[in-house]
Amino acid sequence: MTYFEFLAQYGDRILSGTLVTIGLTVLAAILAVVVALAAGLMRMAPNFAVRGVATVYIEIFRGTSLLVQLYWIFFVLPLFGITMEKFTAGFVAVGMNLGAYGAELVRGAILAVPKGQWEAGLALNMSPAKRMVRVILPQAVLIMLPGWGNLMIELLKGTALVALISVADLMFQVKQINGTTFMSAESFGTALIIYYVIARFMLTPSMRWLERFMRRKMGRA
Repeated sequence: MTYFEFLAQYGDRILSGTLVTIGLTVLAAILAVVVALAAGLMRMAPNFAVRGVATVYIEIFRGTSLLVQLYWIFFVLPLFGITMEKFTAGFVAVGMNLGAYGAELVRGAILAVPKGQWEAGLALNMSPAKRMVRVILPQAVLIMLPGWGNLMIELLKGTALVALISVADLMFQVKQINGTTFMSAESFGTALIIYYVIARFMLTPSMRWLERFMRRKMGRA
């Protein structure tokens, strides 16, 4: 069987898996951004209990394997009455894991905003919340975006692990195809190309466009 015959026969399954992978990536990215922003701000809260909750979350999810976290969410949480469908468990695990790394990006970017900007907001008699939303966060977003670009690519690669809980993503499909055809080079080679295309021609341009957009919004184009 030639490679083109391979694609003709199994292309539909590969496309189906690719769409699932893209869906997982988008949902996990949204969750990661929301969780990272919340945890990053909580890490800077004056209240010790709030900081403690954020710190525990970050240390656990950064200090343990994504695979272990995936198994815990899918197999162990049901023992405590929390059951998730496998697709949901997949993007939640990946999103929570990358959110922990993103939280430190958020905190670092906020701390990197020049002190004069904080003082300017205070001089305008802004409340702490308004100062954060109107003055600090927009500048922090511009600082953290390059780091988030790398995290998004790591997030995409992390979604491959959800095949281990039988989510029919790209990796699951190519493993199934390889198991029946033993055409390893064609199966995993196609997966490699697709992951690269998504990272290089979808995620990277999107993050660069967002960087340019934020620079224009901040008058730094």
